[in-house]
Amino acid sequence: MQTEQAMQPRLNTIEQTSDRLGICRANLYNLLGSGQLRSVKIGRRRLVPEQAIADFITALEAVGGTE
Repeated sequence: MQTEQAMQPRLNTIEQTSDRLGICRANLYNLLGSGQLRSVKIGRRRLVPEQAIADFITALEAVGGTE
């Protein structure tokens, strides 16, 4: 039996990432465009690595969640 972490995808779609972060797609694209959140492109698809989401959340916590 696999653990929950092992079953999670290592690359998240834009929809999955916006759902996980609780933000709209426009805000997500702003974060990607500004470099605050890393992504990769495979073919025409833009995907966000699991580690990039974790790093983004850690950075938010470090500054108290404000810009």
